[in-house]
Amino acid sequence: MRRLIIILGDQLDRHSAVFDDFDAARDAIFMAEVPFEAQHVWSHKARIVLFLSAMRHFAEALRLEGCTVHYFALGTHPHQTLGEALAATLQTHAPQQVVMVPAGAARLNEATARVCQPHQTAFELREDRHFIATLAEFNAWSKGKKSLRLEFWYRQLRQKTGLLMHENEPIGGQWNFDHDNRASFDARGPGLLPVPLGFAPDAITHAVMIDVNAHFPDHPGELTGFDWPVTPAQAQAVLRDFIEQRLALFGQYQDAMWTDQPWLYHSKLAAALNLKLIHPLQVCQAAERAYQEGTAPLAAAEGFIRQILGWREYVRGLYHQKGDAWLTMNALDAEAPLPDFFWTGDTPAQCLQQTIGQTLQTGYAHHIQRLMVTGLYCLLAGVRPQAVHEWYLAVYVDAVEWVEIPNVIGMSQFADGGLMASKPYIASGKYIDRMSNYCARCPFKPEVAVGDTACPFTTLYWDFLDRHEARFAHHPRLALQVKNLQRKTEEDRAAIRARANQWRAPR
Repeated sequence: MRRLIIILGDQLDRHSAVFDDFDAARDAIFMAEVPFEAQHVWSHKARIVLFLSAMRHFAEALRLEGCTVHYFALGTHPHQTLGEALAATLQTHAPQQVVMVPAGAARLNEATARVCQPHQTAFELREDRHFIATLAEFNAWSKGKKSLRLEFWYRQLRQKTGLLMHENEPIGGQWNFDHDNRASFDARGPGLLPVPLGFAPDAITHAVMIDVNAHFPDHPGELTGFDWPVTPAQAQAVLRDFIEQRLALFGQYQDAMWTDQPWLYHSKLAAALNLKLIHPLQVCQAAERAYQEGTAPLAAAEGFIRQILGWREYVRGLYHQKGDAWLTMNALDAEAPLPDFFWTGDTPAQCLQQTIGQTLQTGYAHHIQRLMVTGLYCLLAGVRPQAVHEWYLAVYVDAVEWVEIPNVIGMSQFADGGLMASKPYIASGKYIDRMSNYCARCPFKPEVAVGDTACPFTTLYWDFLDRHEARFAHHPRLALQVKNLQRKTEEDRAAIRARANQWRAPR
């Protein structure tokens, strides 16, 4: 064997650089399903099924092309880790070289190199072409800057790609239409919503479900209703469905939430993007065409493109700069445990019950539910950021480490001290009330901070400012909120602390 090509579960891209100069007569492909990757966090069953089903579909497509695929299916081998399965393959087939693109988890790059060394097998790490920018471009842009901000990286990529540009200027005269994309629904709610396209499990996915239930019976989550895209063709169909049915109102209502409506106008594309079933530039270009053809307003197309071209590429660059150092960050000294109700949804607070309940059922919540409901609660309560990250990585089907670690530890929990965001994203229950109808059915009142009807978010908001008063008293974006705290009497602040401690107790 000349080369052994490693394909991981989030690298299902037939146009990957690992296939450059691929020779089916001399090269082979290595893929493995191993228990450790589902167990190092307590992964949602739907997340495991998504990864394994997509992997098996990808392997089958490669075999139909005539490729040799050494595939370790769950339950057919004794290996617990990818390293063990790879070592066995190197021992049996003795390839001259192992080739892969960087893993979504930095730990796997180092582990693979270590496995190759005792076998004296050359190891090549090729550039991942599945992104719009290279890591070299991000490093060159960020070099020498005292602080990094998404907006300026986003503008550079708009100029590079030409997306929504006219003669090097942004179409519409401004780069960012975020101000137009913050609407909530009125009392009538979202009305009749288009149901996102889904796919009934085929024979391969059914077999994966049986394996997952057999090997991980105690893992959280449900498989009833599993309908995620697991092939490139399905990912393309999901993109078309989103562009035609929901993009036009996505921008306006991208931050809105509503009871028993997990999807609203969101795309259901993140998992397909993160497994590399579809290319991000293609997704952005489809949104741009919708604007050009008049089927989506500029603010909607720009807001959607910014999430992919801007935020996704920005997060990737930051993750690779810091690597696993993210896992040691804790700038706010948060050490509280993750509440037990995060694994059950059993809490009277309706926003948490809704968000966690749909997450455990579907493996999905949109970005505001993640940032401003579950993430906000953990930030205000002072939950240990690594525990928060592990929960997000476990429960969301689109979760891969390069995405989840900076988004949760950095943006959501401000554990990086301001590397990703200029301030912690804190708010009281009034924000949730403004953006949803959750509070209408909740026993807690968003405007109340103490007493039996106090909203936990409002109590913990003031408690957060109280605990971090010195840290943020002169912060350019939080100083006013600290001044509002300082207008409260010491008696009021003591009552807030007492009520906050009740919410921080194990539940």
